Amino acid sequence: MANVSKKKARRKAMMLGLALDSDGHKRLTSGPNFVLLGGTEESHEAMTEKVIKINEKLAEAGKRLEHVSPEESDDIAHSVGLRGEKPEREDGKD
Repeated sequence: MANVSKKKARRKAMMLGLALDSDGHKRLTSGPNFVLLGGTEESHEAMTEKVIKINEKLAEAGKRLEHVSPEESDDIAHSVGLRGEKPEREDGKD
């Protein structure tokens, strides 16, 4: 059998932004922990601003995206103006 070295698997996290509106241009912006696709100039720029702000908040906290909990990620996203509804849990808890 081949000698397989056991490397500790590293966690990787990415943010994916997808805008479904279009003005005929194809837009793609990527960074170390994000990929943004589509949108008009306005919506693509808005996504870019949000992801930059999220990365700034992570840097201020001295954390990387893969090291924050889902709850902390939601809090950061909300703090930069992203909003969403929390899905209902099957167990009925909030």
